[in-house]
Amino acid sequence: MSNIFPKSANKLPLQIIVYLVVLSGVLTAGATYYMTPKYTRVGYAPVQPVPYSHALHAGQLGLDCRYCHSNVEKSGVANLPTAQTCMNCHNQVKKDSPLLAVVRHSYETGEAVPWVKIHQTPDYVYFNHSIHVNRGVSCVECHGKINEMEVVAHAQPLSMGFCLDCHRDPVARLRAPADIYNLDSAPIAATSGLPAAHQFLKDRNIKPPQSCSGCHR
Repeated sequence: MSNIFPKSANKLPLQIIVYLVVLSGVLTAGATYYMTPKYTRVGYAPVQPVPYSHALHAGQLGLDCRYCHSNVEKSGVANLPTAQTCMNCHNQVKKDSPLLAVVRHSYETGEAVPWVKIHQTPDYVYFNHSIHVNRGVSCVECHGKINEMEVVAHAQPLSMGFCLDCHRDPVARLRAPADIYNLDSAPIAATSGLPAAHQFLKDRNIKPPQSCSGCHR
C-alpha cells in the first residue's frame, strides 16, 4: 500500500514550530518597540467637559500654575482645581457662558467636574510632584509648553527610559527656583552655563535615584 502523504510531509511539524517561534518573536519585538508611551500616549488630547484653554489662562493672562494646582509644591499629586477656584474669577467673568455650565453645576451641587485624566503613571510607579518642583524641575520638562496649548496634550512619553535619562543627567534640566513655574524660562545650564548648573546640583544636594526602589515601592 502506497503512502498517502509524501516523505516531505514529515518535516511539516518542525516547519510549523519554527514558523510559530519566528512569528512570536516578531510580534513580541513589534509590541515591545511600539506598545510604549512614546507611541501610545504622546499626542493624546481627549475632549474635556469644559473647554479650558491653558494658552489663554497660563499664557496670555499669565496665571501661575499654582493657582489651580495648589498642592503641587507640597503634595505628591498635582491636584485639579475645584469649581470654587474657577468661580473665584468666573462669578464675574463670563458668568453666564454656556461653556461654563458644567463648572456652575459643580459649584452649586458639590459634584466634581468630570475631567478626563491625561497624564497618569502606572500603579506600580511612585512619582512625587513636590520633590521634583522643589528640586528645580519645571512643569515644562514633563508636560511640555502647557502655556501654549489650547487643548492639553500628552507631550512626553513619561516612560521609564524618559525618567532615567533625567535621573542620570539632571544638570541640563534644572531651573532656578524663581523659574520653575515660568514655562518660557530656560534651564540654568542654558542661561548661566554648565558650571553654574553643577554648582546648583551640589548646593541642593540633588541625587536622583537610579535604583529600582527609587520609583517602584
